[in-house]
Amino acid sequence: MVNYEQTLRLIKLAQAGDETAKETLINENYPLVKSVIRRYRNKGVDYEDLFQLGCVGFVKAINNFDCSYNVKFSTYAVPMIAGEVKRFLRDDGYIKVSRAIKSQAIEIKKYLSTLPANVAPDINSIAEHFKMEPQDVIFAMDSVKYPMSLSTPVDQTDEGSVTLAERIAAPEEENDKLDHFILKELISSLSPRERKIIIMRYYRDKTQSEIAKELGVSQVQVSRIENKVISSMRKKFGD
Repeated sequence: MVNYEQTLRLIKLAQAGDETAKETLINENYPLVKSVIRRYRNKGVDYEDLFQLGCVGFVKAINNFDCSYNVKFSTYAVPMIAGEVKRFLRDDGYIKVSRAIKSQAIEIKKYLSTLPANVAPDINSIAEHFKMEPQDVIFAMDSVKYPMSLSTPVDQTDEGSVTLAERIAAPEEENDKLDHFILKELISSLSPRERKIIIMRYYRDKTQSEIAKELGVSQVQVSRIENKVISSMRKKFGD
């Protein structure tokens, strides 16, 4: 497992065009990518496709990360990975799909049916065969899927099967844990003053006036800092 200094060195090499360094970073961070995409299971997208989307987000994080900032790479990468998946689910859903995309999906299905049973091509190999971008292959393949019924069994317990409707209604403990991790990492990357304002405002339930009085600044300053931090967090979450 690479440490902080090694990670920064690999990022700089990857940003300079070193594909081996980029591949090393991806391989070392498979668990991170998987922990993020786990929350998006049962959204109508295959797990392998989710993983490919997560990797796309991770590569974007590598390319855009600024090593001069004193921020953990994982703090920056997690929202980028989640954002890539969320953008796909939001923008590339299964409604209003053009005939051209559906035709692509049909051609892809025909191609897959000609392959031997023991061959399981990944998204990248399919994209290379059709000279398409990986995300376009995922979109085309998902465009011909039908929505799951709410009565569809999605899990099995000692008491019997759990339907999709019951799963949706159940508390999403994994989501809560991931959100807590992301928030913790983002808050730790703030400046001391920003961190103190956010903690006092949202964890200690203090008003902007109370915070301003305690810090010896104006309420306008507190409001400006709070809005800036919240806006930044929303961008990093991919919303």
